[in-house]
Amino acid sequence: MPNAAAPAPEGSDRSVPLHVAIIMDGNGRWAAARGLPRAEGHRRGVEALRRVVRAAHELGVLYLTIFSFSSENWSRPATEIGDLFGLLRRFIRNDLATLHRDGVRVRVIGERAGLEPDICTLLNEAEELTRANTKLNLVVAFNYGSRQEIANAAQKLAREVAEGKRDPASIDADTLGRYLDAPDIPDPDLIIRTSGEQRLSNFLMWQAAYSELVFVPIHWPDFDKDALESAIAEYARRERRFGGLAAKTGS
Repeated sequence: MPNAAAPAPEGSDRSVPLHVAIIMDGNGRWAAARGLPRAEGHRRGVEALRRVVRAAHELGVLYLTIFSFSSENWSRPATEIGDLFGLLRRFIRNDLATLHRDGVRVRVIGERAGLEPDICTLLNEAEELTRANTKLNLVVAFNYGSRQEIANAAQKLAREVAEGKRDPASIDADTLGRYLDAPDIPDPDLIIRTSGEQRLSNFLMWQAAYSELVFVPIHWPDFDKDALESAIAEYARRERRFGGLAAKTGS
């Protein structure tokens, strides 16, 4: 994802962010509050994802990035990781045809080394099938950690320097940004985190430099179109108040 946002499509409503990213937090707490197993919270979280993908398209969002599985999630109990991977498998197998029909392009960022082969196959199939779709870009951050993404970019640049292909003086912020996982995707205008926590948790830290951050107290399984519209309305209020990116960057 580059440092500057892509230009808005002609005739688009710039009170609606081009790119919304969501940290989907609170599945476990939602389940605990109802005396249900954590797996049920994750299952209901997938239902919320379906609602939000549909709502994002209806509201005119062109890029929706979701934090589906953090590289730090490997520290969770093996049974819970198995549940999460099972949900991913079912989501792709059951929903991919619908996403494709609706013109959604699926992109995946994050580390694939070490994942089970069938998971890698499903991720690749989702990307290949939907590659030509243009109505909504659904960017799935899976086995993703922002620090590792930045470190990987730095390693690629270091190899080019060591091989004599690059002058170290040529490396600036824009150069490093082009070596991140999806450099063609504009940085998020708005990052939403559910469940009331107020931190990025190693999510899109490079790309979030000028993002508006909205933290909502709703647990992810209860997040819906109304909640998304409310977060976007807060984004629009800030854009009107501060004059958009020019004010944020001091230009």
